[in-house]
Amino acid sequence: MFAVACGLAVANVYYAQPLLDAISSEFDMGRSSVGIVITVTQGFYALGLLLLVPLGDLINRRWLIPGQMFLSVIALVTIALAPGAGVLFSGLAVVGLLAVVTQTLVAYAAALAPPSARGRIIGLVTSGIVIGILLARSTAGILTDLAGWRSVYLFSAGCLFIIALTLLKFLPQEQHKASLTYIQLLQSVFALYREERVLRIRSLFGLLIFTAFSIFWTALVLPLSMPPLSLSHTVIGAFGLVGVAGALGAARAGRLADRGQGQHTTGLALVILMVSWLPISYTKQSLAALVVGIILLDLAVQAVHVTNQSMILKVRPEARSRLTAAYMIFYSIGSAIGSIASTSLYAHAGWTGVCWLGAGVSAIALLLWVVTSRPK
Repeated sequence: MFAVACGLAVANVYYAQPLLDAISSEFDMGRSSVGIVITVTQGFYALGLLLLVPLGDLINRRWLIPGQMFLSVIALVTIALAPGAGVLFSGLAVVGLLAVVTQTLVAYAAALAPPSARGRIIGLVTSGIVIGILLARSTAGILTDLAGWRSVYLFSAGCLFIIALTLLKFLPQEQHKASLTYIQLLQSVFALYREERVLRIRSLFGLLIFTAFSIFWTALVLPLSMPPLSLSHTVIGAFGLVGVAGALGAARAGRLADRGQGQHTTGLALVILMVSWLPISYTKQSLAALVVGIILLDLAVQAVHVTNQSMILKVRPEARSRLTAAYMIFYSIGSAIGSIASTSLYAHAGWTGVCWLGAGVSAIALLLWVVTSRPK
């Protein structure tokens, strides 16, 4: 149930990507400026990581999680009925802000799980996030073809309303919440960086792996859509479905972390991440090589991500929401760096340059693992 809820919530951040053409036409936006639709949603998602996710340590999550989802339903309906760009952007901002409920759910799942199965449960819930991201684009495309882009947000509102009611019914009550003010709560997020070495190290891993992840997925459309391949957007979008292998790998990594193999799992995954750039570099010569590279890259990134969360959420049981927020802020920074760097480099050095950049970031992550995995 948590995995489904996470998938439905995080999909709201990604629905707009294949809808930009339709939105730009309806609201008379220039093609060069319509990208702000994505920027607004992603920017407020990053803000929500800091402002909302820590609330899970302060407020009973039985009410916090469904409450955020019900507010998201209102925002989604607002987007679907938006008469102008101003209302549209306001709705997208609120949707992005509230989509961080996925991270509150991950922290809550970790709190509910027995210690012996915590990594496996985190992996299972995280797989819901991955699948939600992957299916968002294809779902949005199908619904837009059938009933227009506004139907995407009405559909999402309906699904989120149902899952919110379900969670409200089944989530257990919580006791012993932190006795802090909201300002103290936010300050304690930054204090965790100073106090917890594992958070500092794993946050750096998160930044690097999601930089590499974003370098690949942001720039991939460029070589695939241009000669000699010249693939359609439908075909290009289908490559995202190959990443389901990453979701499957995520759960397996969680089981290994439960057995105390988190460090070894991280090292192996980072080696796989390095290797993945070799078949990816042959994208223009072989789409089969690209598929192999996608499977390896997504598997490695999700394995490290789940291992990171499993190891971080062990250190302070009373601060799991704040730990999640502190870690995911680095995730957002890495995603932003990768997006900007990959498209800029592609203009100067092409796909080969992008692959070297991705391999270089992966090598830095592997070097970080070598240095930090030594006994203190």
